Amino acid sequence: MAPLSVLDDARTALSGSLLLPDDEQYDAARRPWNLAVEQHPAGVAAPADVDDLRTLLHAARDAGVTLAVQPSGHGASGDLAGAVIVRMTAFDELSVDLGAGIVRVGSGVRWGTVVDALEGTGWVAPAGTSPVVSVAGYTLGGGHSWSSRTAGLGSDNLRAVWLLRADGTHERVDDDSDPDLMWAIRGAGGVVGVVTALEIDLVPAPSVWGAGLTFDAADATAVIRAVRDLVADAPSSLNVFLNSMRMPDAPQLPAEIRGRSFVTVQALSTQGPAEALIDRIRAAGTVQREMTGATTPRTIADASPEPTEPTPGRGASAALSALDDDTIDALVEFRGRPEQWPIMGIDLRMLGGALDAPRRAGFASLVDARWLVHALVPNLPGVPAEPGDASVRGFGDVLAHALAPHTVPTFLGPDQTLDGCGDSAAIDRLRALRGETDPEQLLHEGRLPR
Repeated sequence: MAPLSVLDDARTALSGSLLLPDDEQYDAARRPWNLAVEQHPAGVAAPADVDDLRTLLHAARDAGVTLAVQPSGHGASGDLAGAVIVRMTAFDELSVDLGAGIVRVGSGVRWGTVVDALEGTGWVAPAGTSPVVSVAGYTLGGGHSWSSRTAGLGSDNLRAVWLLRADGTHERVDDDSDPDLMWAIRGAGGVVGVVTALEIDLVPAPSVWGAGLTFDAADATAVIRAVRDLVADAPSSLNVFLNSMRMPDAPQLPAEIRGRSFVTVQALSTQGPAEALIDRIRAAGTVQREMTGATTPRTIADASPEPTEPTPGRGASAALSALDDDTIDALVEFRGRPEQWPIMGIDLRMLGGALDAPRRAGFASLVDARWLVHALVPNLPGVPAEPGDASVRGFGDVLAHALAPHTVPTFLGPDQTLDGCGDSAAIDRLRALRGETDPEQLLHEGRLPR
């Protein structure tokens, strides 16, 4: 346990706040977005400015703790005993340069705020599918978005950061001033410094068009194959997601969806309609519901099925190198088994396009991966965990033979580390950079393998 007296002294020097375990608000403040992950840190800080961050660095040195920056609580991966969680809410600046196609955003800002600021401008942000995720956490962890086939990972669009180093130096860093540090920041940013603001490229989108086609689960095999076959002809301006949803037999749900299963294909084009390609998906089954036409980033964000409040849940994600017929058949068969009821949703995201040709060097990469897959198992009150855990393991077994060498850090599960995102040489490079920039290890090691 860190010396509480040192931390108690530090909080009197802060303009912001520092909650300790005995404080009434501590329990609420320590919780991450995924409430299934337990965190018991030495404290939870909400610094008001860079000077507060420097005060926290000094306190970390004196108290023998580390600082774990967690802007919005997403991506939590461990207990954090012996660490002080740092919430960056006060770092809320936002400025947009439409002429240059650049946004500067503080590390406490969430994507929904940026999306709102860009509505009607002809630009979209390389934002995640959820508007409540922080820009910093998403971008510094790689970040896959609705525009990733068009513009690459979120980290690939990162031009520069304002970084507080462990020695207290605060400065703008880019590829010209420190290319090695920028490589680390694009995917594993938290291990080399505290990012206070980001400068990000926007994505030109003169004509945003979307399509959503819903099929019965009986058409799943044919629909997934049609989406898979689209890869050969889909331009990088077209981004396609597929979702297999099994609704629980719950009385609070409408009768038309209660206890039923659906497959929905969603497509987003930044260059206007892609009807000819979507027709190939329509022909794969009987469309039960369809929405197509001009859309906006705000409309897309509002339609996100992801929770807007912290909730407990678990699941599994993987990047695949291929999606052949045998893999599709095995996945659909697995999905249809009655005992796999804990898995509410399975998502498939088409990769390729700009993801195969990153514009900037970074630790995070999906080069040569063809699909991102995720299974969601919600934690329901009164429902035992064992069936869900078994389903997650089975999901991983079905896909094990098709895994790509690496995934992206924002798709790691709570118990996974960065060696799932890079080879041993990349991990060694991260460790060396961490040793150079933070020799006293004042910053939490995050997902670096121990």
